[in-house]
Amino acid sequence: MDHLVSMANDIAANLSFQDNAEAKIADHINRFWAPRMRGLLLEYAANDGEGLSEALLPALDKVRQ
Repeated sequence: MDHLVSMANDIAANLSFQDNAEAKIADHINRFWAPRMRGLLLEYAANDGEGLSEALLPALDKVRQ
């Protein structure tokens, strides 16, 4: 799980400065992550979410399972 959190935080850090960052972060995760990876990330965020960046959290509402 640590690796997925790290990757998601990196994506958020790289895209957070752009306009409509939430949508772009979610789009990247939706396009390039396997459904299982997305599901694990969403489950982790719903249960604990420790270590997830503040830039990532609002984008998770747009991530598909």
